[in-house]
Amino acid sequence: MGDAYFNIDHGYLEGLVRGFKSGILRDADYQNLIECQTLEDLKLSLQSTDYGNFLANEPSPLAVSTIDDKLKEKLVIEFQHLRNHSLPPLSKFLDYITYSYMIDNIVLLVTGTMHQRPLSELLPKCHPLGSFEQMEAIHVASTPSELYNAVLVDTPLAPYFIDCISEQDLDEMNIEIIRNTLYKAYLDDFYNFCKSMGGSTAEVMCNALAFEADRRAFIITINSFDTELTKDDRYKLYPTCGRLYPDGLASLSRADDYEQVRAVAEYYAEYKALFDGAGNNPGEKTLEDKFFEFEVKLMLDAFMRQFQFGVFYAYVKLKEQETRNIVWISECVAQRHRAKIDSYIHIMP
Repeated sequence: MGDAYFNIDHGYLEGLVRGFKSGILRDADYQNLIECQTLEDLKLSLQSTDYGNFLANEPSPLAVSTIDDKLKEKLVIEFQHLRNHSLPPLSKFLDYITYSYMIDNIVLLVTGTMHQRPLSELLPKCHPLGSFEQMEAIHVASTPSELYNAVLVDTPLAPYFIDCISEQDLDEMNIEIIRNTLYKAYLDDFYNFCKSMGGSTAEVMCNALAFEADRRAFIITINSFDTELTKDDRYKLYPTCGRLYPDGLASLSRADDYEQVRAVAEYYAEYKALFDGAGNNPGEKTLEDKFFEFEVKLMLDAFMRQFQFGVFYAYVKLKEQETRNIVWISECVAQRHRAKIDSYIHIMP
């Protein structure tokens, strides 16, 4: 795609998303938030940012879940505006971004119905970016094949689900396998789509998706210890579009404990740095937080390149992190547990 032609179809939306990015909270804004004593103070503090009066119509006392819902709602409004004004191939690219939320929603609904939770209670918990028409039919599915035929066959996730239909029934273990199988197929497909676009979009997005694939491989390995998941089954869940493919993934599939996972990371400079100093002791950052910090850096770097679609993906990821930060601070304020209130992920100085 020539840079000269990029602006004809996509220049307005790229400018718009860069404008949205300038409204992301900075360190000074977070300092104001962590000094709040109540959620009402937090609401007033957010009014002086780009969020404005987004909580104005919410009755007191405010709940953290309400703040979370309204943060997501604001992101969805912005995203839908971008999607509604986009032309191919950007429209297809933006659709790809929503697929990960669709996977999470399916897993949430299947898990909830398995525990006899009513749909009326589950649907509001689904992420609005991943909503689709067939979601309400999910309660009829008791096996993966029923889930496919009743719900997924007419959705964009249908091709990703082919490898899951062989699972016998929907229990806790199989649902996690289904989630990771869907994610693997999704990431590999998204990666190939971005690669086929070439240019700066391919460079930025393949880099971002390779990190996401590797992060999932590390997390799947660590979470599989002391479970019934065999090493062969574990290997089948690893996305193959990351830097760990193929040697790193083969080594991860043989790992028996956390130290062996760390040993695999030693061979990759960027991942070695994430594992070094990560821990659950006081004063240490968790591995999950280290991954989040690295992701934020990657996403900010994406904005340094022009005429490419990576900025749209990066913006959604940065807003996701901002939502996690605000919800974390809100929880600490609501529970009067201020010791770790500043343990959020810094985004913009």
